Amino acid sequence: MGKLVVSLDGVVIKEVQITKDKTTLGRRPYNDIVIDNLAVSGEHAVLQMVGADVFIEDLNSTNGTYINGKAIKKQLLAHNDTVEIGKYKIKYLVDESGDYEKTMIMRPGAAAATPGMGGSSFAASNFGALGGGSAPAPAPSLQPASIKVLNGAAAGREVALTKVVTTVGKPGVQVASITRRPGGYAFAHVEGSSRPSVNGVPLTTDSIPLRNGDVIELAGTQMQFIHP
Repeated sequence: MGKLVVSLDGVVIKEVQITKDKTTLGRRPYNDIVIDNLAVSGEHAVLQMVGADVFIEDLNSTNGTYINGKAIKKQLLAHNDTVEIGKYKIKYLVDESGDYEKTMIMRPGAAAATPGMGGSSFAASNFGALGGGSAPAPAPSLQPASIKVLNGAAAGREVALTKVVTTVGKPGVQVASITRRPGGYAFAHVEGSSRPSVNGVPLTTDSIPLRNGDVIELAGTQMQFIHP
């Protein structure tokens, strides 16, 4: 579970637990997190929880949203990231007992995966790994599912989905997540103007359940979901 610690000039003003799928931040009183300051837009930013991941998106605010000093439009938050809005600093903290997957992204020219990755991420030509590690997931009662790349330079590579959330895609183009739930696995659109497809059908809902043999396509890469 993540939380936000809002501070001004080093003084903590409030702490907010992230429990909703969407948490809004802005100057207007109807926001989930209200910061009554003229440097903050009425509807400044929104935090979206996708499985165990939390993304923050700037809502075309006047003064912008910054993470660790860098202006962003939409970005996955990592433990200890500092979001800056005007003179306010908002630190994102994650419960260390949480269970998170490394993020897998498609990156031209990335090196091949090393054995030290533990099978949670893979890379070949256009695949690379991004994001911090985490405590390993508790041993599942059933064999975990996996995804296998079907085309491109990484074709044939397979990775087991041993963590709660695996995020795949190309940042800024198309990003999706695969979340392990008690009843199976769910596939969700996270970022990008065009939606990924499953078995050739574009995703039209927030998320759909995945079944053995389903073919996922996003950012020009096809992957098959395998669940014995």
